[in-house]
Amino acid sequence: QKFSSLTIRFFDLFDLNKMKLAILAVLASTAAAFTAPMAPVVKTSALSATDSRREFISSAAGLAAAGVFGAVAPANAIIDNDTVQYLGGSSVVDLNNANVRVYLKMPGLYPTVAGKIVSNGPYATVSAVYSIPGLSAQEKELIKKYESRFTVTTPQADYVIDKINNGLYR
Repeated sequence: QKFSSLTIRFFDLFDLNKMKLAILAVLASTAAAFTAPMAPVVKTSALSATDSRREFISSAAGLAAAGVFGAVAPANAIIDNDTVQYLGGSSVVDLNNANVRVYLKMPGLYPTVAGKIVSNGPYATVSAVYSIPGLSAQEKELIKKYESRFTVTTPQADYVIDKINNGLYR
């Protein structure tokens, strides 16, 4: 009984080592596929003290990691810019880039007037918002009430695409 359990453990360990070796071989071959061809290596029959299996495996693993992670370029995303503060995080709202839901902070504007403002942009100046077609006198009074809280910046595609529907639902 004791002998058979040792035998089973030995074969389990043997299979695990084969699996590790197979994974390492796949990683190394994948990395080799994405690296530039190297200059031919001149083989000598003399063995040096640095020739060891451990160094070979570590260098293969290093090449695999360089091939997999070295080819990935860092993302060059704009994290913050001047208009972010006017998209709803402050009391001032950008008429050209802010989402329709930002106007919830201004009673009376959401959803009707806010929808008209967002749909008819971009605006060159804050006063250009009064030239929206179909804007009633009462709606113009509401806009006039909050006019000091409006600003106009250059429309940016990152924000304009979500002005009307940003996917937030209640």
